[in-house]
Amino acid sequence: MDALSPAFAAFLADAILALHVGIVAFVVFGQAAILIGAWRRWRWIRNFRFRIAHLALMLFIALQAWLGQLCPLTVWEQALRGHAGQTAYAASFIEHWLSRLIFFQAPWWAFVAAYSAFAAVALACWYWVAPRRKGR
Repeated sequence: MDALSPAFAAFLADAILALHVGIVAFVVFGQAAILIGAWRRWRWIRNFRFRIAHLALMLFIALQAWLGQLCPLTVWEQALRGHAGQTAYAASFIEHWLSRLIFFQAPWWAFVAAYSAFAAVALACWYWVAPRRKGR
């Protein structure tokens, strides 16, 4: 990381934050789409690749919460911000606004409970609104 300029490290940190927000949006809006799509009979919500990516991400998030680990994206972003001489979540426009969308102040157990409940819903939907592979 020493070879990175501080400006490039800040840019990469912003890019990781944007990716992080995108993943959160995929998980949250993907689950909403699955539930609404089951009711509306949307065929695309049964796409196997979409569903396996959604479920795998949610199970990973719940597991890291149970293990008391930070998301690797958060760790990388914070390391890059430190290299750029920035304090975590107080520098650029992107960082300022996007981080407020996905980072909340709450006790750790609240996140473990929320992520576990969300993973349980995603897993239940795997059976309730079963994905289908092409040709089946």
